Amino acid sequence: MSRKSLALVAGAALAAPLALTGTAQAATAAESAYTVTPLKFTVSAGGRSCTVDADLYRPAGADALHPVPAVLATNGFGGSKSDGSTDGIGKAFASRGYAGLVYSGLGFGKSGCLITLDDPETDGRAAAALVDFLGGTRAADDGTKADFVTQDGPGDPTVGMIGGSYGGAIQMATAAVDPRVDALVPLITWNDLGYALAPNNTGTARGVSSDTAGVFKWQWTNGFYLMGEGQTILAPSLDPSRFGSLDCLHFAARACDTIRLLNSGRYPDDRTAEMLAYARSVSPVSYLNRVKAPTLLIQGQADSLFNLNEATATYRTLKAQGTTAKMIWQAWGHSGGQVEGELDLGQGNLESSYVGGRILAWFDRYLRHETATDTGPEFAYYRDWQSGYGTADAVPGLTRTMYLSGDGKLVDNRAKVARGSRQYTNWLIPTSHSESSLAGLIGLPDPKPYDTKGTYLGWTSAPLGSAVDVVGAPKATLKVVSPRTERVQSSGDAADKLVLFAKVYDVAPDGTRTLVNRLVSPVRVPDVTRPFTVRLPGIVHRYEAGHRLEFAIAASDSAYFGNRGIKPVTVVSAPGDTGVLELPVVGGTGK
Repeated sequence: MSRKSLALVAGAALAAPLALTGTAQAATAAESAYTVTPLKFTVSAGGRSCTVDADLYRPAGADALHPVPAVLATNGFGGSKSDGSTDGIGKAFASRGYAGLVYSGLGFGKSGCLITLDDPETDGRAAAALVDFLGGTRAADDGTKADFVTQDGPGDPTVGMIGGSYGGAIQMATAAVDPRVDALVPLITWNDLGYALAPNNTGTARGVSSDTAGVFKWQWTNGFYLMGEGQTILAPSLDPSRFGSLDCLHFAARACDTIRLLNSGRYPDDRTAEMLAYARSVSPVSYLNRVKAPTLLIQGQADSLFNLNEATATYRTLKAQGTTAKMIWQAWGHSGGQVEGELDLGQGNLESSYVGGRILAWFDRYLRHETATDTGPEFAYYRDWQSGYGTADAVPGLTRTMYLSGDGKLVDNRAKVARGSRQYTNWLIPTSHSESSLAGLIGLPDPKPYDTKGTYLGWTSAPLGSAVDVVGAPKATLKVVSPRTERVQSSGDAADKLVLFAKVYDVAPDGTRTLVNRLVSPVRVPDVTRPFTVRLPGIVHRYEAGHRLEFAIAASDSAYFGNRGIKPVTVVSAPGDTGVLELPVVGGTGK
């Protein structure tokens, strides 16, 4: 693969993980079990007419007298219908008796139109046109018709969708504009792009979304931008409908405006509200109320792009409105984490993996209408310490409370809190490191997480008497003192507000610190004169007996933009007034 430009490198790096994992053919898919027919569809999307490039997988024996349900899928960001995993979806389900229609998403592969970030009114409408084909109400450009798909009614095919990341959000975007979609299986995808690109983990108003502008996640965001704009190099001879303008080659103009604002050095400013409104308009957070199809959400624990909190927000919204939904937290996500025996759609190991079996059961129940099929527990999560899944009737709540003592200890009783104050200050360059988001993807080493003395504060527990299993998103309640911030935070410029990063380390008896899945919680504090709560990223982790927990707040992180100017921070503790850390602990007491 050529690496002549940064755009090409970023594109090559991101395409694989965002299109799921693996490149091998489905082990159980014999080529004689189905035929594959390349098709083109001319669709109207975002005010443009363009071609969608697709492959139709037809199982042997499927015809008008012997119809079968269908599975519709598309690629992750930067991929195409020919990716090992996207192509693997067609093979895997066709070999199991489903009709598969796999296509390159708008702006990728050989499909036309601009990249519009899975906008329901553009990408969703384009996918709905393919549902028309499966329903027999439209033909492909060459006249091919699908007369072998089970119908729930005239023009209403029995169809489910599956795919990851960009190929995950498109499912909810499609279901929001087309109620004919019968079942969804979105993997490792987002709830709110505004949160994913610039998260703020305090002041949550809806799902994961905060009313205060977040902290720019510059590495992931620019990786996507370079890949999208680098399509001219990555895929020469593009369809002319994929070109926008000289200053925004392949994205919708508002998407480029979003990236420019985030990179401008002026973010957040008076344009931020408009930017967030756009990012949320193309995100499930804005249209989940229209999604009624039964949804099996699968999210990765090793994922600093779309963390477990995003799937949890989607899950809770769907459940609250009465939409059938269940959720699985698997090991792998955009940041890696693949473990032996887990789902790999490129290999088609559905029956032999826990998640694959759940997917097959989901489609058996909602596409084959096998009403006696058990679709599994409400919530399941991979446990690396047991190499298997735990299950629960709901996402665990917060059950353990610890307190931030003035002497740097993390104690289990408010009475043990010592009076005291401690201070840190930021530098003009990052002094803490969680991850280099793209390092592993392009073969570069990534230093272990670290914090520079004087630029962070940590509170460490006593050694644990027994193992503590944390499943879910911890929460911290904090109050800080920052006179320099206080003087400027009311200026009307959100960039003057204090930025900090919260995280929980696992400290081994030898002092080795492990940041679980390299996850941190960026915060732009709305008002430093008031207490604020921080929702940390969800994790599934066992803190072994003899280990310590360390809760830390840092002034910066190398994967994010940070504070504007120097803003010293003091944290004061007293038994009746101190910070609190709450943990979702399952199982034993772990004292």
